[in-house]
Amino acid sequence: MLLRNILLALVWVALSGQLTAQNFLIGFFLSYLLLWLLQHTMNTGNYFVKVPQVISFFFFFLGAMLAAGIRIAYRVLSPGLPLRPAIIAVPLDVQTDAEITFLANLITLTPGTLSLDVSTNRRVMYVHTVFVEDIEAFRREIKEGFERRLLEVMR
Repeated sequence: MLLRNILLALVWVALSGQLTAQNFLIGFFLSYLLLWLLQHTMNTGNYFVKVPQVISFFFFFLGAMLAAGIRIAYRVLSPGLPLRPAIIAVPLDVQTDAEITFLANLITLTPGTLSLDVSTNRRVMYVHTVFVEDIEAFRREIKEGFERRLLEVMR
């Protein structure tokens, strides 16, 4: 279904004669609406659930990166504030190699955190963080933020 949506968006771009990212996004949105209207005549599966989840996940991740970047910049620009680095064991609900890899990359891309290792039974990920006040709050942030949203998108 995603392929149909992209192809219809490309048809929109070709018919409008303007090859721009903005025009492609307009075509993608319009073709998404068209496919949504025709979903009862086609086998669409859960496509119309996944696209909003992926978009929501993207904006959540951007917000998390921005917030973490601001926290790190504040710490760097305030030399009197102590750093509290820690390595925290985060229990995992993700199971497949792809899910674990994606989660590890999301954590590593977020400023101030780095995924270090996964236990041999793949149930715990060890994460290094530059500043942590509450270990349980940090675990909840990973579990309820990144991991929960990742599982919504990937399953």
